[in-house]
Amino acid sequence: MQNLLKNMKDLGKPIGLQLLFGVIGIPVGIIIGLMDTVFGKVLLEITSIRELYPLFLIPVLPLAGVLIAFCYQRFGGTSGKGMTLIFEVGHGEQENIPLRLIPFVVVSTWITHLFGGSAGREGVAVQIGSTFSHWIGRHLPFKNAGKIFLAAGIAAGFSGLFGTPIAAVLFAMEVLVMGETKFAALLPAFTASIAASTTSQALGLSKFTFILSENISFSWALLVKLLILGVIFGIVGGLFAWCLKKTKVLLSNKIKNPLLRIGLAGIGLSALFLLLYQGRYSGLGTNLIQASFHDGTIYGWDWILKFILTIVTLAAGFQGGEVTPLFSIGASLGAAIAGLFGLPVPFVAALGYAAVFGGATNTFFAPIIIGGEIFGFETIPYFFIVCTVAYVFNASKSIYAQKIRPDF
Repeated sequence: MQNLLKNMKDLGKPIGLQLLFGVIGIPVGIIIGLMDTVFGKVLLEITSIRELYPLFLIPVLPLAGVLIAFCYQRFGGTSGKGMTLIFEVGHGEQENIPLRLIPFVVVSTWITHLFGGSAGREGVAVQIGSTFSHWIGRHLPFKNAGKIFLAAGIAAGFSGLFGTPIAAVLFAMEVLVMGETKFAALLPAFTASIAASTTSQALGLSKFTFILSENISFSWALLVKLLILGVIFGIVGGLFAWCLKKTKVLLSNKIKNPLLRIGLAGIGLSALFLLLYQGRYSGLGTNLIQASFHDGTIYGWDWILKFILTIVTLAAGFQGGEVTPLFSIGASLGAAIAGLFGLPVPFVAALGYAAVFGGATNTFFAPIIIGGEIFGFETIPYFFIVCTVAYVFNASKSIYAQKIRPDF
């Protein structure tokens, strides 16, 4: 409570300064939205190329991984920490994020996707946004401007890529420290998020939306089903975060040389990607998301294979984010178990889409609002129930280097 009051007090600092930060957030968000658009559009083109020639490109994954690891080792410096560095700066453990992090993470993620690695894109967008925005903040003559604009950049990066500006603000406010909200960054995060989303949408970056048309009547039986689904999705999200961290440590301990580690993992991954439906589990996982909501083929094992292959891809050292694969895992899991609950497939897939993301990121408000922004705000009560339970049952695990308040 004391931390909450302190943050509320921070929000009340000179209104002129708050407004100034909000105004600065607009051009910052526009630039981040532009960078997100370039990154996102090229990534989509790369995905299309890989899907056309999987037998030629996926076997090259090991060599691509060695190239990525070599470049980071030789030229990357601290940028090789990626999202961990962003969180270290947010927690005050580091002071600077090198601007070279942006081209490194963008190009290496393009390479990962071109040759079939199972990875996401949100981590890249967040790193783009937070690196640039923090750089701007550090050059402003105001106390804590760097940290404030770091949070604003997280919101703008997320929003510019996914087109969910409200959820992006909430994500930025709650992701750094569990149980604490950074109110001082609220206004610049809001303006930067809106500006980034507006810019990327105006420039034609595609946004996924699916308005649920099923007429779901609330009942006590439905409530029980939603509670059970929340438990399942929360456990899966928390397990993903736990397995990712453990696998990173395991691979690092077993194979000390990062070039050898990513090369050997790449050999195994490329073979699996080709054997398992010639790349069905490569890339973002948007194919599984589309199948979950548009009467496509979803196998009962899709979500677990995407789960495992994404973890190995990222733990080995390939670049990309986790969020879109988490959306894919959640949606395909929901589609697979919908029949067991006697509920429409798109409805349960949508709940899984949001709740597994929340369970893996250890965030509460963001997944609920993502459900509203993507699937329709009239469904918010259902997302609230499922995401609340998922938040409780994820065992406080997070894919990020999130801190937990001692009294939380």
